[in-house]
Amino acid sequence: MKILISNDDGIAANGIRVLTKALSKDHDVYVIAPDRERSAAGHSLTLHTPLRVEELESISGAKRTWVTTGTPGDCVKIGINAILSEEEKPDLVISGINHGPNLGADILYSGTVSCAMEGAMMGIPSIAVSLASMQMDYDDFKYTGKFIRTMLRRLNDFKFPDKTILNVNVPALEVEDIAGVAITELGRKLFSDNYEKRVDPRGKTYYWMAGELISEPEDANTDIAAVRNNKISITPVTYEMTRVGIIDDLNNIICKEKFCEWF
Repeated sequence: MKILISNDDGIAANGIRVLTKALSKDHDVYVIAPDRERSAAGHSLTLHTPLRVEELESISGAKRTWVTTGTPGDCVKIGINAILSEEEKPDLVISGINHGPNLGADILYSGTVSCAMEGAMMGIPSIAVSLASMQMDYDDFKYTGKFIRTMLRRLNDFKFPDKTILNVNVPALEVEDIAGVAITELGRKLFSDNYEKRVDPRGKTYYWMAGELISEPEDANTDIAAVRNNKISITPVTYEMTRVGIIDDLNNIICKEKFCEWF
């Protein structure tokens, strides 16, 4: 299988190197990643400045490796549309391994998840992978790389639904302490939206985001609860945002008495 790997932590991040090395044992791996960290970039694209791409010496067993000045979404979009040859086009896009969790509604801000979403938007099965810890030494990512390698073997007969990715979060634990795998829903939010008001040495006011962890019931079938219970969370996520169930209600309320008929 041909796999395109990208991330939001940048080309030098240990997570992408571990993942590339693990998957290149079984697959043809191509790497296209940002030249610097792009965490919390969301699903942004570069429109008003030139997007520069440079091919590097391949890392960790990859067939070919490129670095870009763009966002995670740029990497996948330009990779598939302009950089990779027809023979190199991926069967699968994987984003990661991110250092830090991507759980609950916070995935809306995630460059890691958005990178995978870009693949799904282009009709390619895609996976986002995160280590649920801020640890970032090379060895910290090794088990996650092994798990994804094993998971791909199990996904051979799985048909990814359109507009859908798998969002994977692995607890930062010793292998023997991981309690299993859970197929989950998205939780609400991992952190509260609290800001501390501070004053700098020049007397100017500034704000520092200081969110606190939000608790969820331990038996909830969510990604947040699963990771807190020492389980690997796998969540199918779609970017299809239309709330189809209320279209008729809105029509009946807003468009009654021919209000929606413009002449």
